[in-house]
Amino acid sequence: MNDTEIRDLPKKHGEIEKKSMEIGFSMPSDLYVGTMLKTLVSSKPSANILELGTGVGLSLSWLVDGMGRDANLITIDNDPELVAIATHFFGHDKRIKIVCADASDWIKNYVGKRFDMIFADAWPGKYVQINETLDLVKVGGFYVIDDMTAQLNWPEGHQNHVDRLITFLENREDFNITKLNWSTGLIIAVRKS
Repeated sequence: MNDTEIRDLPKKHGEIEKKSMEIGFSMPSDLYVGTMLKTLVSSKPSANILELGTGVGLSLSWLVDGMGRDANLITIDNDPELVAIATHFFGHDKRIKIVCADASDWIKNYVGKRFDMIFADAWPGKYVQINETLDLVKVGGFYVIDDMTAQLNWPEGHQNHVDRLITFLENREDFNITKLNWSTGLIIAVRKS
């Protein structure tokens, strides 16, 4: 399968991708990860969703495409330029709250409903504040991470972080996990208790 076989790209995806290239954003989302996010979100029409690492909004476009009318999504990034771009594309949608903040601080201070799905695409929620983030997933909810397969742009020693994270998740008794050697390498975890 190649990228040209993905026919259901979100409406705004092309515009966001163009903006991403304009500003030289070097961490775009993988199309296959996007399709997975859309599918998972579609399974929970009234979902409460958290995205950690908004970037320019490419993954956000997939999440939004899968969201039901009664769903809500909070997305967080610490880069004001990227948040401004995401706000340009999605700020009109009342289901979405775009936050410019340090996600580590946000996670530590969050008080509110647990989430039906968390997509952690940044260090906070994946490599730091992992326990606090997993505590925010409701029973039956998804915790999704990508970039678990070695990539050319990884800094030296990053594989050690990945290996520790995978071992940590495998040893959690309150989550069932599936590791996928697909796309950029994904882990999908579901809270069971």
